[in-house]
Amino acid sequence: MLLVIALVLLVLLAVWSTLVGAIWLSPRALLRPESDDMLAQILFVSRVPRTLALVLAGASIAVAGMIMQMVARNRFVEPATVGTVSAASLGMLVVALIAPGMALFGKMLVAACFALAATGVFLLILQRLPLRSTLLVPLVGLVFAGMIEAATSFLAYRFDMLQAIRAWTIGDFSAVLQGRYELLWVSLALTVAAFLAADRFTVIGMGESVATSLGVHYGRWIFIGLLIVSMVTASVVVTVGMIPFLGLIVPNIVSLWVGDRMRHSVVWVALLGALLMLACDIVGRLIIHPYEIPIGTIMGVLGSVLFLGLLWRKRAELG
Repeated sequence: MLLVIALVLLVLLAVWSTLVGAIWLSPRALLRPESDDMLAQILFVSRVPRTLALVLAGASIAVAGMIMQMVARNRFVEPATVGTVSAASLGMLVVALIAPGMALFGKMLVAACFALAATGVFLLILQRLPLRSTLLVPLVGLVFAGMIEAATSFLAYRFDMLQAIRAWTIGDFSAVLQGRYELLWVSLALTVAAFLAADRFTVIGMGESVATSLGVHYGRWIFIGLLIVSMVTASVVVTVGMIPFLGLIVPNIVSLWVGDRMRHSVVWVALLGALLMLACDIVGRLIIHPYEIPIGTIMGVLGSVLFLGLLWRKRAELG
């Protein structure tokens, strides 16, 4: 019953997101046979692709954050806080400097390689920490991500591309049009793959010794998890930019209610991620209508508050 309610709410928010904007679309006008061609173009060229991009990006980022938490065995990490997103942005900058004419799919692959390498380095750093405190790990991740962002900013300043990297660091769906969002279907396929392998990711989240005793190849599934996270991150960054904190707060909220078994919670994580993206997008378009606030800004404010709340709650549990 709750799943049906969530799906109905998702449909309602998707319809609202499709109709709202600088030009409000009336359902009655769209259903009329003599409906204006301009309204039809706005609907099918801009609004519907944007809504689909919001749903695909929200669901895939949330699931990628859940996998990242399983791999790192820490509830307070996600691609945006461990350097994965920052490395993908660095990869995009390198492509813009070396091969600016590269196809969009090629840019995604390069960004994914950078993201995969950075995430692997972060996990190596975690293995060498003398004390893997629950609260220490996200701080190390933020410092590591800051170092990558500093290198990206230096290169962008050196080659006069500071304005260009803004598109990769602030999530903005205003430029999503038909033909410019289809790369996100790759992230949907990876999200489905994560669902099919949910039990194995749950096992590796218990540690190497437990995974080995249960017959799960720990190293292989760690690599598969990082590959999924990197590809999803790259596809989202290439298409709409960075969406902070979504992959952190959604899995934590769902785990408080459903539990830690990924098979049971992955559907709810995907649904809540899509719902939160749609809600933030609608808010961003209504606050200063007819202008809009980038969804990355809305999500950054909301996510930072919820992140601090989760840290405070964990500190209270430990103390």
